[in-house]
Amino acid sequence: MHLDITQPHLLEDYLKSKNWLKQHEQVLILEKPGEGNMNYTLRVRTHDRTLIIKQSRPYVEKYPQIAAPANRAVTEGRFYEKIQPFASINEFMPQLIGIDIDANILVLEDLGTASDYTFLYQPNQQLSMTEAEALAHYLAMLHRLTWQETIDESFANREMRGLNHEHIFNYPLIENNGFDLDTISSGLQMISMGYKIDTKLKQKVRELGMVYLSDGRCLLHGDFYPGSWLKTTYGLKVIDPEFCFYGCPEFDLGVMTAHLMMAKQPEGTIRKVYQAYGEIKNPQLVDQFTGVEIMRRLIGLAQLPLSLSLLDKEELLETAYDLIMRS
Repeated sequence: MHLDITQPHLLEDYLKSKNWLKQHEQVLILEKPGEGNMNYTLRVRTHDRTLIIKQSRPYVEKYPQIAAPANRAVTEGRFYEKIQPFASINEFMPQLIGIDIDANILVLEDLGTASDYTFLYQPNQQLSMTEAEALAHYLAMLHRLTWQETIDESFANREMRGLNHEHIFNYPLIENNGFDLDTISSGLQMISMGYKIDTKLKQKVRELGMVYLSDGRCLLHGDFYPGSWLKTTYGLKVIDPEFCFYGCPEFDLGVMTAHLMMAKQPEGTIRKVYQAYGEIKNPQLVDQFTGVEIMRRLIGLAQLPLSLSLLDKEELLETAYDLIMRS
């Protein structure tokens, strides 16, 4: 099965063959629910309900020239299966309807009219203390529910980790990576070169990259940033755990902190996150992953809709450097 927005009847037959639609249900409308980066995603409207169906292909949907593991939607589906017995975590996420392993297709409940939290990157937008606390509780529950379990090899997700590793820990610090940062912010290319030629920084980032690639005892979301948080009529939800893996929990927390900093959230909001999360095994590692995420988002390929001046970015890069180099 190859998802195609222009073929609603084929999709209807397929969904009925999997018993994901009832025989009386008809597909009325297919539409794009948003601008996804990784997968081909559709909203399916019938008379009775709406569903989200996504298919992962052997490339990144937004950047077809970038190869990516074709089975990532299946891994995401297994994440939803894993959390189903845990209501306190499950209630934060869409409900799983079905997985087709052969076609790399995932079907989920539709959370309805929603917006992700990338609006936080715009001026004068704040995450409420209630939202900050909820996100921290989600992470804490996810990380701790699996702490004593045997590692599930189906969540090793090594190919996706390899893809992420390249764009987080390697590409941003390559001197001549072909990406002219002046097209993002005039003057940023020159600022970035100071970091790209810093051998001590590059060594430290390489070491952190090896920590990221190593297996751990906790199930991580793997991409815990505002684009994976949804504001819905049912409250705050978390989506897109396709980068999930068993690793060190400091990575998720560091990524979250980095994005709150880039979104200029108050220090009190970040303190609330840490307070709500609870015990952190290695605070220094959280700081270092925070620094790496800031640096890769400012001088790497995965740019964000930030409303930051060149001076803002320069100051954030200096902060990121200090966080990474702490020993």
